[in-house]
Amino acid sequence: MLRRSKAGYNGGLAAIRSHPMTATDPATGRPGDGAAAPVHASSSGRRLAALSVGALGIVYGDIGTSPLYALREALNATGTGITETSVFGVLSLVFWALTLVVAIKYVIIVLRADNRGEGGILAVAALILQDRGLAPRLTKIVIALAIAGAALFYGDCLLTPAISVLSAVEGLSIAAPRLHALIVPATVVILIALFLVQARGTGRVGALFGPIMAVWFVVLGTLGTIEIAGNPAVLRALDPRYGAAFLVRHAPVGLAVLAAVFLAVTGAEALYADMGHFGRRPMRLAWFALVMPGLVLNYFGQGALLLRDPSAIANPFYLLGPEWARLPMVGLAAVATVIASQAVISGAFSITRQAVQLGYLPRLEFRHTSASEIGQIYSPQVNWFLLAAAIGVVLAFGSSSELAAAYGLSVSGTMVITTLLVFMVAMRRWKWNPVAIAAIIGPLFAVDAMFLGANMLKIPEGGWFPLLVGILLYAVMSTWRLGRAEMQRQIASGTMPLSTFLHRLKPEHPVRVPGTAVYMTGNLQDVPRALLHNIKHNKVLHERVVLLTVATEGVPIVPRDERIQVEPLGKRFWRVTLRYGFMQIPNVPRALSRAVAEGLEFDMMSTSFFLGHVALTQGGGSALPRWRRQLFGTLARNGFGATEFFRLPPNRVVEMGSQLAL
Repeated sequence: MLRRSKAGYNGGLAAIRSHPMTATDPATGRPGDGAAAPVHASSSGRRLAALSVGALGIVYGDIGTSPLYALREALNATGTGITETSVFGVLSLVFWALTLVVAIKYVIIVLRADNRGEGGILAVAALILQDRGLAPRLTKIVIALAIAGAALFYGDCLLTPAISVLSAVEGLSIAAPRLHALIVPATVVILIALFLVQARGTGRVGALFGPIMAVWFVVLGTLGTIEIAGNPAVLRALDPRYGAAFLVRHAPVGLAVLAAVFLAVTGAEALYADMGHFGRRPMRLAWFALVMPGLVLNYFGQGALLLRDPSAIANPFYLLGPEWARLPMVGLAAVATVIASQAVISGAFSITRQAVQLGYLPRLEFRHTSASEIGQIYSPQVNWFLLAAAIGVVLAFGSSSELAAAYGLSVSGTMVITTLLVFMVAMRRWKWNPVAIAAIIGPLFAVDAMFLGANMLKIPEGGWFPLLVGILLYAVMSTWRLGRAEMQRQIASGTMPLSTFLHRLKPEHPVRVPGTAVYMTGNLQDVPRALLHNIKHNKVLHERVVLLTVATEGVPIVPRDERIQVEPLGKRFWRVTLRYGFMQIPNVPRALSRAVAEGLEFDMMSTSFFLGHVALTQGGGSALPRWRRQLFGTLARNGFGATEFFRLPPNRVVEMGSQLAL
């Protein structure tokens, strides 16, 4: 079967393979195709200030909007009403959650676990997998944790835009009660507008995010300070004994309160995932100089207000300010929540690209949204999936209080996994003393586990939703990885060793025709099936033959001068390996044009790209369960074509079809 067309799902599927590197120092050289270079932590002066302000919008938008609902939900969960004991106890728990989980764990410790400047679940897992001495069983555990963490992260991405925008718009019922009926419709309209503009990119408005969020945190701190000045005794809640005593005295509801307190730190995992945008030092400066002070002052200001007026529990955030400022605060909060949602949406695009490049998801469409910032990407499939889910949960739950019951479980699960992976990094990469690991990471893991246990209580009330999303996505990602491995195993079993093929190749047979044929393959030691099919059906071989593999490394960026490896094999055959990081999107024609300097003869106008199109059928000897085989087949048929993914010119692509029974 021979056809020249848009590539099918498997065209070049096996051409993407994982090939971890051992280097751990920051990448040098230009970032190359499809990724922006990581920002180094050594920034100083004006650049440090600029990066710190930028981090306010991209990194801290999510956690910065938690005061809209976190303290209210935590106090409502106490079941004791507004008393000095409940206010002091909850404020103490919120402060120490911010201190232990965000400040100490993430900002000070976890940000050290970077993979050439990049952070997040998949990046740190790839860092661990670079260890060639890793036992096979431990390798499987790391991969399983990475897939589970990424799957749970999507649950956060689904809920954050919904609860953030909804909680901001709910201020209308405080500023103008007659507009209460418009809360849900207005939220849906804002969400639709937010996701519609994603295709245009955020480069033009991105410069505004940081300054707007700087204003937001200043306003948070100012409103809180004014109220605290009227009742400075509320600062006694900084003492951790108030929180501990509250949990002991109110043990039956203690876990429910902890689950609500956790809402104050839900943006911490996104903080780690966005590390590559700014680097450790600017993020730490922004946190300790503005973000944490603003959050703490606002939470304690809300507490002081509630001690003075317990009826303010209806919405302590908006009632914290004067009446004339409530409507402007609704507008500012709406902008802040849109910014927070934008950061999570961008994070979803980024982690999806990483998952595709590392072989955890089928190929999806990615578009660059900026001519100058090649790290800004957009995926239509991910965008519309998030929009549908966000609107669905807003309509299903109807209020931020109801939605808060579903929020937190996926984030707490991801945090536990991050702590486990950082534990492995500390043990195997940093070579920490076991006593230091137990003394530092052990208590942090205990805190994470406690929050996870508390959020498990939310399952009947709505926590089942992000858990279900995580389970489904884990099934998808693990099935894709297992299915690819099984398919490549069967393909390899039916091929011929390349050395044998070249030895048997005669000058007069098969006939050599003018031009260059590029065969994309994931196994450079064997003859690609597309090449064998071409000889079988067309009885010819091109004058020049290039066997090409696109390898995804375990690092975010591969510098341009390390990306291309060309090896002449004789008889007008070349073996070419293109290496990309998991933050980069391959551009095969551009890379091959640069390979001329490495000795490769390449002219696009006389080149054809041969891709193998494999049609999967049931009934093979695969050990995969039937449901996995069917799911893999569905994913494979709906994946993005190799022609578009590898940036191949469609009029130069030839597909060679075959069938494979799984």
